This record gives sequence, structure tokens and C-alpha cells, in this order.
Amino acid sequence: MFFSNYGGLNRNAINLLFLILIVWSFVSMGPQGWMQILMLIPAIVIGISTHEFAHANAADKLGDTTPRSQGRLTLNPLKHLDFFGTLLIFGCNFGWGKPVQINPDNFVNTNRSKSFCEVMVALAGPLMNFFIAIIMAFILTAIEVFEISFFNTQAGLILYQVLANILMINVGLGVFNLIPLPPLDGDKIFKNILPYKARYFLDRNTYTIQVMFLILYFFGILSYITAPIIAVISKGIVNMASYVMYGIAWVIFKIIG
Repeated sequence: MFFSNYGGLNRNAINLLFLILIVWSFVSMGPQGWMQILMLIPAIVIGISTHEFAHANAADKLGDTTPRSQGRLTLNPLKHLDFFGTLLIFGCNFGWGKPVQINPDNFVNTNRSKSFCEVMVALAGPLMNFFIAIIMAFILTAIEVFEISFFNTQAGLILYQVLANILMINVGLGVFNLIPLPPLDGDKIFKNILPYKARYFLDRNTYTIQVMFLILYFFGILSYITAPIIAVISKGIVNMASYVMYGIAWVIFKIIG
């Protein structure tokens, strides 16, 4: 996600709440849970780093050098991972990276409106996550189609699960960030296509909307909405990759056979 400014809930109060959730989650976690965390680390690092880099790169391409000046035009995870946000993903399946800050006034050098540029920057993050998921789907499908023997070993099975986690986490990040609630990317996309009065109303009620967001999440209501969408998109990506890879395999076998 990215921000051109920040407002709403008190950061100290929210950080305290999140710290309590993190401690509770880790204390109540068994050995299997810790193993799952280790398997998720590559997926989280790749998902967040590429997501935030995509925001920074899109803003830079559209004329805003703010992310570049802040060192965000990189894939270095240390520049993009947020301490609380990362721990929360491992412990609570909810979190964030360091927001990429932009200055919409710098978009005047393009032939597009500021609103259009903000929408493009907001879309860049989720689209990058979907792109990473598609790459993983092709890799996983290629492993199955060409029956690579290494993935029948213990190390191979672990690597296969890591790749599958990268696919699922990136689809999840892409879908979750498109929810039209602050501070997610979907909020920037949604507000920039609304009339001015509607945007003004949403800006004045940011605090209330953020509280609603937290309530929807902690009571699991968001999961009822996002889980089926994530499942459908993941299945669609895998099926697409399967058709393509089986087609490539058929051509290869025809040529060498």
C-alpha cells in the first residue's frame, strides 16, 4: 500500500493493539505453527518487497521522484518490510509493508491527470502480486508436467511448498489490497473515480472507516468476502498455467518424438 498522507487512527494505540495480538499469536503457537512460519518467510518477503517496489517504480515512471529520494526504488526487503506489519502477517494473517509515500503534485509533468496517476500507482502493487503469482504457477506446473525428479525428495517437497506459498500469498496480497477501505490501495483507486463530494465525505470520515475496517477484519467478515475470491483467482491462474505448459510439453514431445 502507499500513502500521500496519513491520518485516522492513533498509531501508538494501534501498535499496542497489534503488539498484544502478535505476542498472543506466537505464545499460543505450537511446533507445527512455527514450521509453517518458516515456510512462509520467502513468500512474505517476496510479496511485500515486490508490491512496494511496484508502487515506487510506477510513481517514478509518472514523474514523482519522492520514492526514489527515499530509497524505495529497490527490491531490497529491508527498505520495504515494516516490523509490526511483517510480524502480524506471520501471527495473524494480516499485515503491511512500509507505505510508499508519493507527492501527487509531481505528476503535473505527465499528460495524465493526478487522479489517473494515483490510480496507476495504487494498481501497480496488486498487479505485481498477481504477476508474481502467475510466474509461480508456471514454475509449479512445469515441475508437474515434466516430472522433475528432484521434487520427489524431501528437500524438493519443501521447495515445492515454498513456491506454492509464494503463489497463494501473492494472490492474497493482491486481492486484499484491492479492498476499497483505507489504508489499502483499493481506497486510493476507489476514491479517485468518485465525484469530489463523495471523496470529501470519505476523507472526513477516515477514522470511522478505519475502525469499521478493523471490526470487519477481527470478526472474520472480510475473510468471508476475500477467501472465495482468492480461491477462484488462484485456481484460474493455475489452470491457465497448466493449459499453457501442457501445450508446450505436447509441442516438445512432438518435436523430439
